[in-house]
Amino acid sequence: MLNAYPDSIGESLADTVGMLQRAELRDVFSLFYILPTFFNSDLDRGFSVIDYDLNEELVSENDLEELEKLNVMLKFDLVLNHLSVGSPQFQDMLISGDKSQFKNFFIDWNEFWGEHGEMGDDGYVIPREDYLQQLFMRKPGLPILKVRFPDGSDRPYWNTFYQEVIYKEIKPADLAGIEGITSEQTEAIAGMVNEAIRAKRDFKEVDLGGDARFRDDVVAVVEGKRNYLGQMDLNARSEGVWEFYDQTLKKLRRYGTRLVRLDAFAYLHKQPGMTNFFNKPGTWEYLERLKGMAEKYDLILLPEIHSEYGYGLHEEVANRGFPIYDFFLPGLVIDALDRGNSKALLGWISEVYEKGINTVNMLGCHDGIPVLDLRGKEVLGISKAGLLTDVQIDAAIEKILDRGGRVKNLYGPDGKKISYYQVNATYFSALGEDENKLRLARAIQMFTPGIPQVWYLDLFAGKNNYAAADSGATAGHKEINRTTLTMQDIDQGLKQTVVLDQLELMRLRNTSPAFDGELEIADTEEHMLQLKWSNNNCTATLTANLRDLNFKIDQSDAAGASSSVSYS
Repeated sequence: MLNAYPDSIGESLADTVGMLQRAELRDVFSLFYILPTFFNSDLDRGFSVIDYDLNEELVSENDLEELEKLNVMLKFDLVLNHLSVGSPQFQDMLISGDKSQFKNFFIDWNEFWGEHGEMGDDGYVIPREDYLQQLFMRKPGLPILKVRFPDGSDRPYWNTFYQEVIYKEIKPADLAGIEGITSEQTEAIAGMVNEAIRAKRDFKEVDLGGDARFRDDVVAVVEGKRNYLGQMDLNARSEGVWEFYDQTLKKLRRYGTRLVRLDAFAYLHKQPGMTNFFNKPGTWEYLERLKGMAEKYDLILLPEIHSEYGYGLHEEVANRGFPIYDFFLPGLVIDALDRGNSKALLGWISEVYEKGINTVNMLGCHDGIPVLDLRGKEVLGISKAGLLTDVQIDAAIEKILDRGGRVKNLYGPDGKKISYYQVNATYFSALGEDENKLRLARAIQMFTPGIPQVWYLDLFAGKNNYAAADSGATAGHKEINRTTLTMQDIDQGLKQTVVLDQLELMRLRNTSPAFDGELEIADTEEHMLQLKWSNNNCTATLTANLRDLNFKIDQSDAAGASSSVSYS
């Protein structure tokens, strides 16, 4: 499975389609996970969806027809927890207020917490301390955005992820309706207010001198013209939201998808007194309802869940019949290659295979390299070890940071950092920009159970983009791994041995019947690794030395022909 934005390669999806049509890419990919700038969005590189119509600046119906001719099946995101403030639903609420049919489409914070906290001085309910401690934060402070209604009231709405209030400069004419104000006063006041807005100072604190009596009216005018950026949490208690999900799944099926990634689904179910992240049984009830909808359109749902291995959520989701993301593999491969030790990695591969867990696995992706996921956890007084020890995890993090990676943190209710969430880097840079490590990492991924998902930039041995990470853009740290490749970059990349070797490994995985058979994990010394797939007479075997990074691929076909390729 290829993984990219519509404009990750060239200028639009048509350029990626053109790359897939090249001879070098023949028989390499059967699936394509196209990230959500495929749709109309305005923030978070697509994950702040305005609507699920085609983004015509990047995508055309012809692109979809050409992908169908290539027999490439599509995978898309349904962002369950939130929609952009630019969505028609939120905009209708801003315009129509209490009369809007979408007033309950989003979560009024004060209505949600009204009986479970006390009203604070800033106009929003502060939940009881025992409830507050249950909240799982993605940013400092309470997850609130104050929304200005047409009646002038400011109402707090639940906003787990990004938010920004943007104040626009005013014109003197905007103030002309204020009783008793003169044209000279509108000119002077507009000038002072606009100067504060440009300087990003609080315009409410501007010294209006003798015109201070107009302050409240002036503030009301400026507030009435404000805009927003952000991702507003959806109210899953509203049947309108479920109708929206159903309509969206139907639309995604029309685009040619079979696999739908449920982004941020674990935040959707909210209940006072429970964590706002994968609480039970509410989250299970939502997943089952979504699964029923998906079955109508012959869709497979892939819940996206980040959680510590020791908590066991990945296995719970898998046991309920869902495929899951293998967020454990990226860190385990880095650890194995850096330490020259296969024990932890093979332990996880064995578990996936023996328990029959259906996965989509990866090395790099549009997000970061997971680290929190590898940890153990204590649940109800019972401790379960992680896939790596905390010492090993910390060592892996430090190495990636030493190689130029950046970190993303999680926060407690008090706004204090509580842990690393992920490390942002290209996978090639995370491996110290060692081509031998990247080549072996890709081979390991191809022989690991599950559908291998390949980030476009890692295929072309992309390096950390520090200029993009330092640009100051929203989620800028993630841009370290999102460099757009020009068609010239593709031409040059397809001449590089490290790229061609990866393509050959991927072609083997995509075409050999051996991978539809049984996996045998050999008992080897800890610096070695041997994985063999067998299906009748077809076999494919990876034998690798994690210390010197040499490995070979042996294979045989149904006709009895065999071959061996060594990489060093």
